[in-house]
Amino acid sequence: MNKLFFVFWPSFLIAGIAEMVFFTIIDPQELYLFGQPVNFSALATYSIGFFAFWAICAASSYATCFFQRSAQDINEETVHHTAPTA
Repeated sequence: MNKLFFVFWPSFLIAGIAEMVFFTIIDPQELYLFGQPVNFSALATYSIGFFAFWAICAASSYATCFFQRSAQDINEETVHHTAPTA
């Protein structure tokens, strides 16, 4: 549970900042997706944008937590997964 906090809380904060910066510069009614104008309401565009930013930031935070593991932690997982069960 603690790891989820380390992943989702910072990514939530950064996604909020990223959305504010992005939509300060870009009008949601002028967005194009695959060459077609986006026909969602402004609120729907803001919501989709926030969750997209949050997913990207959460993936980045999770990768940081994943690569911070020590060699001992990795070796203990390997021994645990390959140990014969009786």
